[in-house]
Amino acid sequence: MKQTDSLGGLSWRDRAVLIALPVLAVFVTLAIGRMGLSPLEVLKTVGNRISGHAAADPRADAVVFSIRMPRILLALLVGAGLSVAGCAFQSLFSNPLATPDTLGVASGASFGAALALLLGFNLIGVQVLAFACGVAAVFLAWLSGSGRGGINTIILAGIMIGSLFSALVSLVKFTADTESQLPAITYWLMGSLNSAGYSSLALGAPPILAGILILYLLRWRMNLLPLPEDDARATGTNLRLLRALTVICATGITASCVSMCGQVGWVGLLVPHICRMKFGSNHMALVPASIFAGSAFMVIVDTVARSATSAEIPVSILTALVGAPFFIVLMRRTEGWQL
Repeated sequence: MKQTDSLGGLSWRDRAVLIALPVLAVFVTLAIGRMGLSPLEVLKTVGNRISGHAAADPRADAVVFSIRMPRILLALLVGAGLSVAGCAFQSLFSNPLATPDTLGVASGASFGAALALLLGFNLIGVQVLAFACGVAAVFLAWLSGSGRGGINTIILAGIMIGSLFSALVSLVKFTADTESQLPAITYWLMGSLNSAGYSSLALGAPPILAGILILYLLRWRMNLLPLPEDDARATGTNLRLLRALTVICATGITASCVSMCGQVGWVGLLVPHICRMKFGSNHMALVPASIFAGSAFMVIVDTVARSATSAEIPVSILTALVGAPFFIVLMRRTEGWQL
């Protein structure tokens, strides 16, 4: 019989592999870039920083800790956050096509960022306004859809609110200066991690980490999300509170991710499905698997985006190029969708 960890719902072997994936991805990607570093140089540089010794090679130290490390940390956070948010929404709405933007949070955050760029805000200002507008979009969707219609009405309200904020983004782009503001807005909306820094991480990481932690702690109850309220009440679970916590956490995660790096599609849709195929639909295993697999996936994709060509490729283009064909193959092989 396959032994599993009573806390994570995964076998010890699966758990070790999942933990090793992002660790290995980080180690490899620290060495990749326009200034190539050998694995030994990376080890020496990291070891000197941890031990407090002076850097043997100041250039390597600057490249690893000032340029690549903030970006890799952001990729880890965004990949893990969007994956677990997509996993939560797919369960909440009993819909395999649900994404972190189901309730319009990404569209709202995009409008906030575009408006901030139009008004000439600095990077922190863009981040704050994007986060606020993303949360406001979900609040409006929930307020508009909550009623007798249940979850389906909330989904429809989210689609409408998302369309409204997408129209507002188009309005901002229409009024932006075509020489300076419009290119900046357009590039930001395509998604990129090149603005990563320790100051932006300090502001954006807490909502992501808090949301991931809460969803991880609630993972054993997330299997109840698709159930009718009466059935869930029989288990002693307050389903309305569970749904509200799930929406709040997934919204905070997604809004913070979008506020730091723009729209990054497919991660929250693709990674949970891959994990579901491998580990099943039990959230005891699915949630931690999505966290680790998503973080490794995002680190790898971002490394390709910044290293494949002389000009950086927007991350959302690569995730779509990888995600769409893979998802088609996945759909044909599974002959349906199972939650």
